[in-house]
Formats: sequence, structure tokens, C-alpha cells
Amino acid sequence: MIHFRSLILFLFVFLQVQEVLASLKHKFNLMIAPGTLDSKSVTLLWDKSSEKNPIYQLSVNGKQLETTNKTNYSFEQLKPNTWYTIKVTTKLNVGGSSELNTIRFKTRAEGKIYNILDYGAKADSQINNTKAIQRTIDACQSGGTVYIPKGTFLSGALYLKSNMTLYIETGGVLKGTTAVEDYLPMILNRFEGWEMETYASLINAGTLNRNGTYNVKNLKITGGGTIMGGGRKLGEAMTKTSGIRSRGRLICLMNCQDVSLSKLTITEPPCWTIHYIYSDNISCHDLNIITKNIRNGDGIDPDSSTDSYIFNCTFDTGDDCIAIKSGKNPEGFFVAKPTRNVQITHCDFKRGHGISIGSEMSGGVTEVLVQDCKAGNLLHGMQIKATKDRGGYVRNVRVIDCQLLQITVFSAVNYNNDGEAAPEIPTFENFMFKNIDMTMASPVGYAIDINGFKDPAHRLKNVNFTNIVLPADAKVSVKEAEKVKFTDVKTTAGLKPEYLLSNSSELVY
Repeated sequence: MIHFRSLILFLFVFLQVQEVLASLKHKFNLMIAPGTLDSKSVTLLWDKSSEKNPIYQLSVNGKQLETTNKTNYSFEQLKPNTWYTIKVTTKLNVGGSSELNTIRFKTRAEGKIYNILDYGAKADSQINNTKAIQRTIDACQSGGTVYIPKGTFLSGALYLKSNMTLYIETGGVLKGTTAVEDYLPMILNRFEGWEMETYASLINAGTLNRNGTYNVKNLKITGGGTIMGGGRKLGEAMTKTSGIRSRGRLICLMNCQDVSLSKLTITEPPCWTIHYIYSDNISCHDLNIITKNIRNGDGIDPDSSTDSYIFNCTFDTGDDCIAIKSGKNPEGFFVAKPTRNVQITHCDFKRGHGISIGSEMSGGVTEVLVQDCKAGNLLHGMQIKATKDRGGYVRNVRVIDCQLLQITVFSAVNYNNDGEAAPEIPTFENFMFKNIDMTMASPVGYAIDINGFKDPAHRLKNVNFTNIVLPADAKVSVKEAEKVKFTDVKTTAGLKPEYLLSNSSELVY
């Protein structure tokens, strides 16, 4: 009888373990990063294990490869048109390993390479190669690669298309001219929340259509080289000729789907660096973005777009490192295209204004994850910002396992606040900050500064701070909020920070 009971107990525990493992397989969501699968390489993403400091083990077709502590991995030197099975497992603290997930895919057939030199381009910083490079792009057949070799190639606006790769070799530089006429004709675009005519960008893909489907698909921009725009000089020339909101971007994607930008240094935009609008399934990874002296030099701006994956990137910017947007005031509110599912992981934010949501967020922003990131001297740190005129919402933001110097929520900004108001005040709710190292925060001001909206029906609500370490004598400010909870929020001395609370309710600290 004892043995029978033991067997029943064993079976019960065994079934529970199997259920947990099955749920883990689903939870960890192993996937191909959008736009990264080609004939010889692929990048995989997966959700983070709940293990402390997890290490992931990788195998390809049964052969074990190296390990990584990141939740992504790029596989190189694959064979074209070949099936692969890749397994990702995590080592357990108690020994052994637990399978996370397995994925099977087939690499693409190898396409033709189109060298821009064969179409008349010359590596000479005095020669405008726009026509030669565009001829190469136009000649590129589906699955092909436009190849920019070593050297500096000067160009104006270029227009990419579906099912192609733009490959800039290590040592190769695609450099934008500083003449405004090289970015004509003007195109329908969106800037600071409004649709309007602007100059074209150095690299353009797709055409803007708020009601349309995706018109450029399966695009990859990569290679190890540099994309360098016309910089401040071009931005000032565009502003002088047609106004500050007329400036093009460095890279602009409109109504695009399944795009990967990777393994490049990207610098000297006329204003925003990488901007994608009304787009879906975008990967930005292993990028070095530098815009230190550029006015409005944002790094990456997802705008009314879905399923963005930003990882392994370094930012040194003259404005927001990342700014998640979805339109402005009445127009953004009624277009009502939210930005949804943005995952920002393993990034290094060296300098800039912030890792930001807003200020143009009138179409809504939801499901944002910032995880395993390091932020240096950012003006506002991790920032959620809007004004009472925006409308829309910011919901379901998670910031986990990061090093930050500041966390701010602003309900008023003193810029880009012109135009008619939306019909309602925005809603900010459901934010989680967990396992955050803020020990290097400035002793001046508030390390955590939370400001909701004064309208009682639109209080900032449901915000949780868990396991946050602050410097000695740190201050925390909470205004116009409800249901804000601080759990294990302590200074390096093990003490509670100083709380300054105003017009708020249901606070736990």
C-alpha cells in the first residue's frame, strides 16, 4: 500500500513537472527575428528564462554550439536552401538543463549579387552616385543583394523595394550629400505626429498610406559598414528652404513589413535616424547609432507600428535614443494606429535624452518591454511623456533587469505642443519596474519622478516598483497618481528613500 501511494505521489509530481515544462516551451516563444532569414544566416529571439542569470545552450541539427547569456543569437555560414533544426535550452541552477523550445526552418535560395561598381558607381567623395546606385537597386531581382564595397560612395535619396538586401561591406560608407535638391521630390511622410510633405530620406522604403496594407516586404539592410547622412548641414539647409518639419530622415520605412536593419554604424542624420511608420515586424539589431550634434537626432522611432524588436544596439544620440510614437492630438487619435509590442533588449544607451514613450502617442502605445539594458547619462532616463492634449493611452509597459539613472513620467512637455487638442485626456496605466539598479543616479532632483494628469478620471494608475536599489539620500516624487506600489525599494544603505507625495491615493511604500 505504501509503495502504491508513493507511486501515485510520484505520478502526480511528474505530471505537474511535465505541465510546467510544457508551459515553459510556450512561454519562451522561440522565433526568427523579422527580416533576418536569408540564404546563409538567421537571427533567433526568445523570452528570458525565470532562472537567475540564465545561460542558454544552442544546438544546430543535433550538434551543440556555444552558449550565450543573451536572449538572441545570430547563426552565420549556413547553407542555402537547407533545412535546419535549432534547439535552445537553459542550464538550471540545480544542475542539468531544461528545454525551452525548438524551431525548424529552411534557408532561402542564394540570390544574385549586384555590385554598384558594375552600374557606374565610383568610390570618390566628390562624385554623386545616386543614379548609379538606384540603377543597381532597380536591376536587383527578387532575392538579390545590392552590394556596396569598401570606399565612400556619395548619394542622394535612394528607394529600396521588396525581397532584396542592401549590403554595405565593412569599410564601405554610403554617405548622403548635403544638397537639398538631392532629396526631391517631396514625399508624403509623418513627422512629430502629423502626416505632411517632407524631403525624402537617404534610404526610403515604401509609401505612406494610413488605410493601406504593406507595400514593401522582406527587406534587409546589413553588412558591417556605415550609413552616414548629410548631418547638421543638410538639416539646416532643409529647414532654411522649407521649414524645420520638412527634414527627411536618414532611414525611413513606410508601410513596410518584415524588415531587418543590422550590423551597421549609422550616423549623421539630418534629424531622426531610423523612423518607421505604419509598419510591422521590424528588427533593429547590432547597430551603433551616433547622432551627438544633431538637432532632433533621435536614434530609432517606431511610429504607429507593430512588433518591433530592438536588441544589441548602442546609442549615443543628440535627442531620444528611442522614441516610441503613434501620432499627435486629433489626427493621431482618429487615425488610431497604435504602436504595439516593442521589445528592447540588451541595448547600451550611452548618451541621449531618454528611452522614451511619447510625446506623440495619440494613437496609443501598448505592450512595451525594456529588459537587460544599460542606460548612462540620459537627460530623463526611462521616460514616458505626453501632454493633456494628446489623447490616446500608454499601457502595459515593463522595465526589467536594467541599469538606469532615472525614471520619469511627464504629463506636460514644453515642446511640440502646437495644434488643436484631442477630444480626451490620455490614459497612463499598468507600468512595472522590476530589478532595477539605480545606484549611479544623481543625488540632485528625483531619481524616480512620477507625474500623472490632474483630471481625476485620468490619474496615472497601477504602477509597481519592485527590487529597486537607489543611491543614498535618494528622493522619489509621486503626483496625481493612484495605486502605486513600492516593494523592496531601498537605498544602498538599506533604507527607504525620501518620498514626496502629492494629490495621490492608494500608495504603498
